[in-house]
Parts: sequence; structure tokens; C-alpha cells
Amino acid sequence: MPEQPNARAGAPGPLPCPVSASAPAGAENLIARLACGLGPGPFAQIFLFASPAADLGALCAEVEAAFPRALVCGCTTAGELTGAGYDEGQVVAFALPQAGFEVEMLLIEHLDRLDPKALIGEVLRARQGLGRRAGAAIHEFAVLLVDGLSGEEDRLVAQLSGALGAVPIVGGSAGDGGDFRRTEICARGRVLGNAAVLSLVRSSCAVQPFSLDHLQPTGRRMVVTGADPARRVVTRINDEPAAREYARLLGLAPEQLSPFVFASHPVLVRAGGRHHVRAIQSVGPDGALIFFAAIAEGLVLTLAEPTDIAEHLDRELAALARDGAPSAILGFDCIFRRIEATARQRVRAVSETLARHHVTGFSTYGEQIGAMHVNQTMTGLAFFPPGERR
Repeated sequence: MPEQPNARAGAPGPLPCPVSASAPAGAENLIARLACGLGPGPFAQIFLFASPAADLGALCAEVEAAFPRALVCGCTTAGELTGAGYDEGQVVAFALPQAGFEVEMLLIEHLDRLDPKALIGEVLRARQGLGRRAGAAIHEFAVLLVDGLSGEEDRLVAQLSGALGAVPIVGGSAGDGGDFRRTEICARGRVLGNAAVLSLVRSSCAVQPFSLDHLQPTGRRMVVTGADPARRVVTRINDEPAAREYARLLGLAPEQLSPFVFASHPVLVRAGGRHHVRAIQSVGPDGALIFFAAIAEGLVLTLAEPTDIAEHLDRELAALARDGAPSAILGFDCIFRRIEATARQRVRAVSETLARHHVTGFSTYGEQIGAMHVNQTMTGLAFFPPGERR
């Protein structure tokens, strides 16, 4: 079956590697275009990353009807990663063929009142069932899609990591363009907020998780002296109003703070021997700073400076292919990386790099890697043909 120009196959021939396709969210023949791009399958799972302009529930239902043997899940995005690189107004499908993958899919509701014991038990039972069915699919990983406005990602991934142990987990927080009003998750025929969907996967393809960012720490540090961790709000830094002190350290006035400033000058926290980004979403009431990830009183924050985002991305993705090119890459890329690339006029260079390395995915409101919820990174999974062990 011929591919559409914007369809992207993970590998030529019959190898059981992921395939992907994309089409405009408003296309009248949207499902037909996606189906043509993906090919006939059968598929174990299809992930859908949809512009907020799409009707996510209707989209998932129609893909389930077109591919009745596949598990289907999806989320809204803050932009898409397609064959054109950075894209907007698209629906992206990323499919795992039944020939090389076995999947268990868990819908996790009511993130604000999770029962850790029940969640861990459910994950363990799903892993046991997957193991009995998986046969020769020896590579195990998990993919998490989560409501990006829930504020619960940190707690959720910490609990999931306890059940998954050494199994790598990678994921992204659903977006809403740049509006930050409503994000949606779809699975098992339902569209939900305050929810997540976890896919437990066994694969005959070797899989390498990764997380990258182009930021480096400076010598400028600050201490959180007032915070509301439940709302991810910092009220005071160095015992001064948070936004004013952050601006002062940058040599700016508080009224000059903007999404571009936040994208260009995030803060870092050190954990597990490395720095992790804590991105600032906006300035809140009374000069507070609202963050995208967990923040607590007493944390020492380090200001970060960016290197060239396109050059760094090309170097890191090339490193993944050093011992053989991946057949496909699933990527979760923070919205602030797109904002920075736009402001620095590097969108074309970043897009060309993403396209050249065959990265499919979406722009997020946060990323997950292992037991961490992070910001301003690209996390993902690189898939290699069977027999190419990493």
C-alpha cells in the first residue's frame, strides 16, 4: 500500500518495527490517510497525538474501528513532531506491529486521589500477564501519557517506578497548544482529564530510552524560601518575592518576564548526581512563580544557560545511531524547547534534524524518564531492528 507523503515507516521490508503517519487534523479523509500511511497492520498498539483542534474521542473511536485488533490511546498536544519536524494542527499515529510487540494498557483515573497500593498491584498483575504472553519479545519498557494540567506527574511516576523496578518508563504530559486550559487523555473509548494511560510493552526490537537537554548550569544559585508544593508555586526566593528575585538575578525587571525568558533561563535542581530542569510556567498572583514540576521549600536552584538547541539535538541523536541507525524514534519534546527555538530562529534547523533522524511524537507540558518528571527536555525511545542489541 503506498504511503502518503507525510507517512513515515520505521524500517523498510517486513521487520517488526514501529511505523508512523500524520495528517492535518481537519482533513475530511483523516482516518483513511492515517490508515494508508500506517499500512494494514495488524498492530498491537496505536498511539495518537492530536492537535487540540481535533476531536480526540471521535478520532480514537474511528481508529479503533479501522484497526479493531489494536489497543488505541492518545492525548492532546502542544504541537506535533512529524516528517516535517516541528508541526502544528496535525494528528500523529505511532503504531507497534503485532509481529514484534505485546502490550498491556492501563487507564489510570483520578490522579489526585491515587491509592498507591492498588496502583502498584494493578501494574504488577499487568506485567505478569504480559510476561506470560510475550514469548520471544525480551525487551520490556513502558510509555506513559498523562494529563499535563493535573499537577500529579511527580507523584504518579514515583509510584509507577516502584512497581516497574528496572523497566524503563518514558512519557509525555498532554498539551493544549499554548493555552494551558484543558488537556485530554483518551483510552478504552473514554476521553478524560485528571488521568493517565500506561502502556506496558514487550518487544523483539531492542529499545533504548533517552533524555536530553541543551542546558548547562551557571554559578548563579538561589534558595526557595517560600513554596506551596501542592500547587507547584514558589512565593519567595532568597526571602524575596519570587518573580522579582528571579528577574533580578537575570538583570531584568519583573515586567520583562515572558515565556521566552522562562524558556531561555530555566532553573536546575541536582538529584541523583545530575541536574534536572524545573521550568517556570508563568508569574502568578503577588509575584509568585508557577512551575511545571514539583518544587519545595529549601531547594537550591541553579540558573541554567542554553547552548545551541539545534546543534545539541543533532549531536545527541547522532550518538544514538553510532552503532547502527534506529528504525524509529518516539519523542516527547517540551513546549519550551519549541518556544526557544522559535524565538532564536532555530525552528528550521531543529525541524530538519528531527526529520533527518525520523523522530515522531509531540510537544509536551512535561516529560517523564524513569522515576522523574522533568521539563525542558526531549525524552524518548529509540527502536532498533531485532538482533541489534544495545
